[in-house]
Amino acid sequence: MHEDDTFGAPPVQESPLRKDGTGKVRGTARYVADLSYPGMLHGATLRTRLPGGTVVSIMFDERIPWREYVVVTAKDVPGVNAVKMIDQDQPVLVETQFRHAGEPVVLIAHQDPEALARAVAAIHIEERACTTAPVFTIDDALQAGTRRIVAGNVYRDYLMVKGSVTDAEADTCHVFEGEYQTGAQEHLYIEPQGMIARVEDNVLTVEGSLQCPYYVHAALVAVTALPEERVRVQQCTTGGAFGGKEEYPSHIACHAALLTLKAGGRPVALIYRRSEDMAVTPKRHPSRSRVRLGATSDGRLRFIDIDFAIDGGAYLTLSPVVLSRGVIHAAGPYRCDNVRVRGRAVATNHPPFGAFRGFGAPQSIFALEVALDGLARALGIAPDVLRARNVLAPGDVSPAGQKIEGPLDMQRVIAQALEACRYHDKAEAYHRWNAAGRATRKGIGLATFYHGAGFTGNGELTLRSRAGLRVNAAGVVEILTSTTEMGQGMQTTLSWIVAEALRIPYEGVCMARPDTRDVPNSGPTVASRTCMVVGAILAQAAHKLIARLRADAALPSSYSYDEFRAACARLPTADGVTTVMADYRHPAGNDWDESTFQGSPYASFAWACYVAEVEIDTMTGEVRVLDFTAVQEVGRVIHPTVAAGQIEGGVVQGIGYALFEEVRFGADGQMANNRVTNYIIPTSADIPPIQVLFQESRHGAGPGGAAGIGELPMDGPAPAIINAINAALGTELRHVPAMPEHILAAMDRRTP
Repeated sequence: MHEDDTFGAPPVQESPLRKDGTGKVRGTARYVADLSYPGMLHGATLRTRLPGGTVVSIMFDERIPWREYVVVTAKDVPGVNAVKMIDQDQPVLVETQFRHAGEPVVLIAHQDPEALARAVAAIHIEERACTTAPVFTIDDALQAGTRRIVAGNVYRDYLMVKGSVTDAEADTCHVFEGEYQTGAQEHLYIEPQGMIARVEDNVLTVEGSLQCPYYVHAALVAVTALPEERVRVQQCTTGGAFGGKEEYPSHIACHAALLTLKAGGRPVALIYRRSEDMAVTPKRHPSRSRVRLGATSDGRLRFIDIDFAIDGGAYLTLSPVVLSRGVIHAAGPYRCDNVRVRGRAVATNHPPFGAFRGFGAPQSIFALEVALDGLARALGIAPDVLRARNVLAPGDVSPAGQKIEGPLDMQRVIAQALEACRYHDKAEAYHRWNAAGRATRKGIGLATFYHGAGFTGNGELTLRSRAGLRVNAAGVVEILTSTTEMGQGMQTTLSWIVAEALRIPYEGVCMARPDTRDVPNSGPTVASRTCMVVGAILAQAAHKLIARLRADAALPSSYSYDEFRAACARLPTADGVTTVMADYRHPAGNDWDESTFQGSPYASFAWACYVAEVEIDTMTGEVRVLDFTAVQEVGRVIHPTVAAGQIEGGVVQGIGYALFEEVRFGADGQMANNRVTNYIIPTSADIPPIQVLFQESRHGAGPGGAAGIGELPMDGPAPAIINAINAALGTELRHVPAMPEHILAAMDRRTP
């Protein structure tokens, strides 16, 4: 039993209003671009143009009065000239060598934006290209033969093995193989990246649009060489992130900080234009997967053999952890005794790729799920039957060696999805539609998958996350966490968890602003860990607070809200507030060996089956998604409206990934269609009815048995849609995004 299972729900409605909703609806929420300070300067960044090379010189036009400007180059970095991440290989400002177009070289600030623009045009960076040609594709990087960027052009090389693929292949079975590709994807959050830096009371303060305050704090300390206590990071209201504001805000924060330090502490705002944001910030890693599946004639999987590679771009950034998750999820939620997954993150001259919702799993899951449909066709078995015949069940062991435990039933998840969308009736109806020779063809496709919540392996142990509660004499409970709200409903979900654990109304709980001077390090707001990990820590803190109130303020064992508030008023405190803290507790038995990729990589998984229905215009290749059904087993749903919103948003983003969002790279390796006018995302006109259904077995490691769900819905839409298209057209599409021209070409390649 989970600790908080002993508590009843607080006396409020099932899905209370969002904590952050009123300010955003009324327009009173203040984003970083809404902030202004007296004497504030505006900053700009000058960047490299070539896809790798050497900065020879920086020339400043003498007609500009440069003493009126703040100018920063690499020589002005007081600390380490590197962004603090897994490896410190990426410079904050280029001094001589660089690896991609768009790297920052010069920072400049002025109070007048027009004067700033004139100065930017008057600075010339002379560059010398590399003697070797740039590398822009995964296979070119692997076949280059010489060191272009790093040794072997490979950042990381991982191998996950279970049983023996070689021995299984020797047995009589059907073998299916194919190559699958996924493209880059731009986050396109509502609000571009931005930071404001200033010095107040001898403390460097940086605030902005970000996901991970303590990531930014650590980067600032390293670059500025200031003591930790003289660096402060605050999150502003953040207009979306999806992973795109995990690592890159550290860059902008360091740039703004360097400008303000050179300006004597004056505030400096560095707010990106949309085109700049899209051109230089990280995107989803492109991938290439070679999949070989072996199965018996009745569809029992005998082996899964996958070569999975992702494009890491010109610097390491977060590619190892993206690759790790992709490898672990590559073999899917299937029972198979013989598995081999090799994963490599390669170096290219693209700007670095980085965190994006799903974090490597959407890429590898896409390959497997589309390959499974190919195997089903080759065996003459229905795709749903093939999956149901192979999904993991309690008592089975996953490809990574984790024993599946708990009451979850993936067969029931699949059955509910098929029933909810009338899968078999639709498949027959669409077959009749297509046989009639109309101008459009219709199809239905599915994907089954799971997604691990929290940091992979021992990551949560390494983070040592902490969160707490602060209560005043009036009984108002304030949540202290560095976890950030970025539109996903974090404030609402965590407030509900605390209210439930304390048995007080939801309205009696509020959130402190994420501010490194005021809140503990709860780890980054990533990896579907907010509800499961941070929520569990806060539930512990709530139990501690109740124990304190009972021991020191005579709170009765059964109490009303008035009695709770009265007990808070009786607490002996020096400053009128009481603070309790709690730390992360690692689930027993969750051991992980990073060297062998064996053990328990995640404390909890969420499981799902998604079904897409499509209609394709055979003359134009345009695809319309007719209907979408998403069934997921998530342990426990904390806040139904927030949870459903997460699924719906992820499905929409997945539709974009599958059909619309094509990142085109120019000759310099940068995104060429870096405008909202030519990078196409789905609009409301492109979105079908989305049926969201939950199953709850309370198997998760979070409060009340909850598992993480934020990333899960990104994994299933693309393969379900591509499988539906292939079912409708008889094609073998194996990549996303599937643009109309790709679909027409696939139709031309069909075997008569």
